Amino acid sequence: METTAGVTGYFGKNLAELLSGKIITTHKEFDKKKFIRSVAKGIDEKTLVQRVEWIADNLQIFLPPHYPEAVTILLKILGPENEKETGMFTNFYWLMPVGKFVEKYGLEHFSESMPVIAEITKRNTGEYAIRPFVRKYPGKTLKQMKKWAGSKNFHLRRLASEGLRPKLPWASKLDLFIEKPQPVFEILEILKADPVKFVKKSVANHITDYIKVNPGEADKLIFQWKKSGNEHTQWIVKHTTRKMAT
Repeated sequence: METTAGVTGYFGKNLAELLSGKIITTHKEFDKKKFIRSVAKGIDEKTLVQRVEWIADNLQIFLPPHYPEAVTILLKILGPENEKETGMFTNFYWLMPVGKFVEKYGLEHFSESMPVIAEITKRNTGEYAIRPFVRKYPGKTLKQMKKWAGSKNFHLRRLASEGLRPKLPWASKLDLFIEKPQPVFEILEILKADPVKFVKKSVANHITDYIKVNPGEADKLIFQWKKSGNEHTQWIVKHTTRKMAT
């Protein structure tokens, strides 16, 4: 399930049953039967992305209307963290609607949403959920992502890069920093010697995005990083320049 091919079927009535089963253990008032029926209604005609959003919308309907209370319930169902660099779209695929819930309904609740995005990221990914916050609160969100870039958790370090990519797949273009990418490049500087391949690939892909949207600034960054004697920085440079040639 690391690609979209063949996975749409996981996001239907079956996922509604899975989520409601988890929610009702911590929130007894949750109307499991109505939630499942509501999700199942019309979902067969939807694409994968539409299904994820549809399930998130139904969570909003059936969870308490007060967002902080709703996300507190969702936090309780997340389960153990993902200790591997893969698996966020396999073992933890079911968290995608939870991330979408925060993305759509948590925007007016910055302080409550940041810890939730962090916890989702430790299992699935918060790279989509964070982007509306970047647009609405650029200063505060960059400050938070800079902290994540220095985290001991490699999933959070990856989020600090992946969530700020200007051309993230499956996401709308993030053009906020394209002309003046220095605030983002400061975060990439923190990550340029990261030993975890999962993080390094994100940084390399991020720079590749900038090669497409602002090649002048990207070339300057690559030129500086080429001078580094760090093996991980050189891996990123090699991976990035290889993509430049394709």
